[in-house]
Amino acid sequence: MKPSVRAMCGVASVMLCGGLASACSSSDSGSSHATLTLYSGQHEQTTEALVAGFTKATGIKVDIRSDNEAVLAQLISTEGGKSPADLFFTENSPPLMSLQGRGLLAPVDAAVLAAVPAKFDSPDGHWVGVSARVATLIYNTDALQPGNVPTSILDLADPKWKGKLGISPGETDFQSIVAAISTSQGADAALTWLKDVKANGSAHNYSDNEGLVAGVNKGQAQIGVINSYYWYRFVKESGADKVKSAVSYFAPGDVGYVVDVSGIGVLQSSKHKAEAERFVAFVVGPVGEAIVAASSSFEYPVGSGVAASPTVKPFAELKPNTLTIADLGDGSGALELLQKAGLL
Repeated sequence: MKPSVRAMCGVASVMLCGGLASACSSSDSGSSHATLTLYSGQHEQTTEALVAGFTKATGIKVDIRSDNEAVLAQLISTEGGKSPADLFFTENSPPLMSLQGRGLLAPVDAAVLAAVPAKFDSPDGHWVGVSARVATLIYNTDALQPGNVPTSILDLADPKWKGKLGISPGETDFQSIVAAISTSQGADAALTWLKDVKANGSAHNYSDNEGLVAGVNKGQAQIGVINSYYWYRFVKESGADKVKSAVSYFAPGDVGYVVDVSGIGVLQSSKHKAEAERFVAFVVGPVGEAIVAASSSFEYPVGSGVAASPTVKPFAELKPNTLTIADLGDGSGALELLQKAGLL
């Protein structure tokens, strides 16, 4: 994920001109009276660390409004051109794709886009990828041995998992998996799979992935679908001696082996576009991506060649399916299927 020399030079130019380099921070501090408003569906600790680093480097203040990314995307759609937000930061790509489709995001500077491999950016250049996470299974190590863990997401429809499967269908991470199955297998097959998963997981339906991880670790459910970083964060917060669970990766190329992209975009209606663009450049630059790598969210930085935490499985060793950001779409199809299946 090392960027080209051209890409690095482009980003360096943007960062220097934007006053983001440490050498420029003292002279830039307090140079702008604008206060940016950031709508964030990302983890609060990671977002706060990025904002603190940006403000220290530039003197530009940022107000954070945190909520579920789907809620914030709907709010921006409702607010339209009158939205007070300057920036939108998400955990997954569909909410950004939805706003892009409505013409609510501004184009990202080409030099900033060049900091990140194109496959992690908006296909139309209206938002940029910040970090990635990967879908995995979590299983209770007292109940299951590694050889008994499924290797395909489709196996979770098997009746043998009835009463043993934990689900969190309201999480936007899960919607990306639904979109992947629908794109690869067709909407009818995805709906059938969802109905079977509902039957198997109805006894252990959690409101969020944190609850799902804790439930599997306690043995309430034997297995569940999460993005791997939830488990790594649980281990860090709980202590290794209290962990009775593990993550398992799908077979290479499996439809469930999804890499989700967290991204950020500037709203078309922003009254502080120049400052907002500087924030985006900072986040995908070396300093911002190092903050992501060091955060407790255990995500994979995708910009400026910054390596992930050594705690997680190396990104180069992941073997996800070949579905693109465009294939995962704006989330509307997945939501419709989840509603039809009675999971939302």
